[in-house]
Amino acid sequence: MQHYHTVLSIAGSDSGGGAGIQADLKSISACGCFGTTAITAITAQNTVGVTDIHPVPVITLEAQIRAVLDDIGADAVKIGMLHSSEVIECVARLLAEYHIANVVLDPVMVATSGDRLIHDEAIRTMQELLFPLVRIITPNIPEAQILLDTTICKADDSEAAAVQLGERFNLSVLAKGGHLQGSNLIDVLYDHEAGSLTHFKNRRIDTLNTHGTGCTLSSALAAFLAKGKSLAEASAEAIDYVAGAIKAGSAYRIGKGHGPVHHFHAFWH
Repeated sequence: MQHYHTVLSIAGSDSGGGAGIQADLKSISACGCFGTTAITAITAQNTVGVTDIHPVPVITLEAQIRAVLDDIGADAVKIGMLHSSEVIECVARLLAEYHIANVVLDPVMVATSGDRLIHDEAIRTMQELLFPLVRIITPNIPEAQILLDTTICKADDSEAAAVQLGERFNLSVLAKGGHLQGSNLIDVLYDHEAGSLTHFKNRRIDTLNTHGTGCTLSSALAAFLAKGKSLAEASAEAIDYVAGAIKAGSAYRIGKGHGPVHHFHAFWH
């Protein structure tokens, strides 16, 4: 019998299908792995915005994680938005109990509008309890600024931030450059395990369809790590996948606001 490479996504649900658990499952599948889920919150949202959020009780979140890990297991875990210290404590406790090696954390802290999504207490809990269990984090510029309490204005700043984060928290960092200005997008990988820096450069695509790019990247990265790729290889393949998804998705119109990327661009014709 053949064996699936498995990825567990612990994140919120997006009814619009462009981000969250829905984007994670699409990305994980498109990148050749079997996706499972533990939903932290149910949101009512679309391409225009979020109209309602219903947190899932922590006891139910724990039951979901145990149900998956006790039976199916996980070659990698991708973590999205964790909205409270209680939720973070639950996830950290279970990751330690099940000894998950490949943990990818997308530290969702800031909305597209610039609004903070979690309180300082929850950020501290994440740093103290969750970061020691994580192999790599994928912050965007606003999130890196919060974690380091600094300002990032250019690619050199992003590189320095990736190294600082990696050294401070003893983990690897894929710093996303999408919030910086310019015609090129430069993502920076600080591989803490190898002590190396890698830059990934792509042309910026002029499109509104960028909803869920962070979720898509982190879940693709988890999928490639689940398949045994190194951090550098997994990061390169995940970035290439997302770049292709953005380019293909730019040709479509769905909804009235920021549409999704095309997760299955390599398969749909």
